[in-house]
Amino acid sequence: MAGLLYLPRLFVYHADAVKGSDKSETLKLMERRLLKGIMTPAMIVSWLAGLWLVWQGGWWKAGWFHGKFALVLVMSGVHGFLSKAVKDFAADANVRSPRFFRVVNEAPTLLMIGIVILVVVKPF
Repeated sequence: MAGLLYLPRLFVYHADAVKGSDKSETLKLMERRLLKGIMTPAMIVSWLAGLWLVWQGGWWKAGWFHGKFALVLVMSGVHGFLSKAVKDFAADANVRSPRFFRVVNEAPTLLMIGIVILVVVKPF
């Protein structure tokens, strides 16, 4: 989650940086390391652990789990979108504004809140 919350923030700064500048090149390195070294391995472990817990708990039949699973799929889609953005920035091909990334920065937070509520409250 920390990576999903931090990477769009880096994009806000990167979108303002001059292409080819020291700041831009440093942000490229930070973004790549965050994505490849922390976020993607953590997502893989989270998926594996989550699927194991669902199987162990027999929760695949629960309604709350289906809602949570849908939100986790959307969260994985956000991860994919951010991965594409890292590639765009690396190629100096970003066309999105800092404001766009400020808005994108809120999506993981909202998804996380929904996921946690479904898991704790189990409303259906």
